[in-house]
Amino acid sequence: MNVIEVEGLTKYYGNFLAVDHIDFEVKKGEIFGFLGPNGAGKTTTIRMLTGILRPSEGKIRIFDMNLREKMLDIKERMGIVPEMANPYIDLTALQNLMLVGRLYGMKKGEIKERCVELLRLFGLYEKKDKKVRSFSKGLKQRLSLAMALLPDPVLLFLDEPTSGLDVMSARLIKRVIREENRKGKTIFMSTHNMADANELCSRIAIINHGRLVAIDTPEKLKKIGERHTVIELSLEPFKFDAERITSADRIELLGDKVKIYTRDADSVIKEIVDYAKKEDLKILSLTTEKPSLEDVFVYLVGDKSE
Repeated sequence: MNVIEVEGLTKYYGNFLAVDHIDFEVKKGEIFGFLGPNGAGKTTTIRMLTGILRPSEGKIRIFDMNLREKMLDIKERMGIVPEMANPYIDLTALQNLMLVGRLYGMKKGEIKERCVELLRLFGLYEKKDKKVRSFSKGLKQRLSLAMALLPDPVLLFLDEPTSGLDVMSARLIKRVIREENRKGKTIFMSTHNMADANELCSRIAIINHGRLVAIDTPEKLKKIGERHTVIELSLEPFKFDAERITSADRIELLGDKVKIYTRDADSVIKEIVDYAKKEDLKILSLTTEKPSLEDVFVYLVGDKSE
């Protein structure tokens, strides 16, 4: 069963085409990753899926209902966590959660029970009576996710859920995402963090310039880059002339290391050894590996930093 079905989804801002006739579905019970560079159309797509923006063209069906016709029915079963945490900063953590419960028409006793449960889950119970104004970004993001989970939605939209967070907050949020998914929730997650996408998502869609360029499981997406080998090199002293490695397709300098992408690993390694000998350099490390999800992402959308 598909929880989300999108057909020909399109959004214009004046003459600018932000989302260009995209089609995809999200299956019940999966964590669906939505990746793309800045300005690719990710947030615009999420805003259309959550009813904030009206599409210029196309159809959106959620829970087998037309979003435009059954907006309220659908939103009652949906939770949303925007990229920027959105609790009311002049209310306490508990007051924010209580407000959400009342807005969803939950019974008073049920609201209180859920509030305590979620405050403890997100490590916020000791801060429940403190105004959110004093919270760090990580604590605000924890509270935003708790607010989205309060009415126990069956579909959860997360826009950059771990962006800019400290390690402990990011780990906690990822653990909660997994737990909620195990309970049967379908999760639609936009992220720039390739490690999070690889770790959490059962399928991933990649959007670029408003168009979907790939959609598959993380492991199958990685196969797109299998014709390349990635070689990581460290030299002492660190000295590297990229023009001497003629068999490379692409070279990145990463601090005191070099990352080389090639379809001819044997020739590149011979060139590295020859270069090190001629320049009297010591090879500290030389490793080869298959491309990561991040490498495939860069290959598909183009590396604008080069």
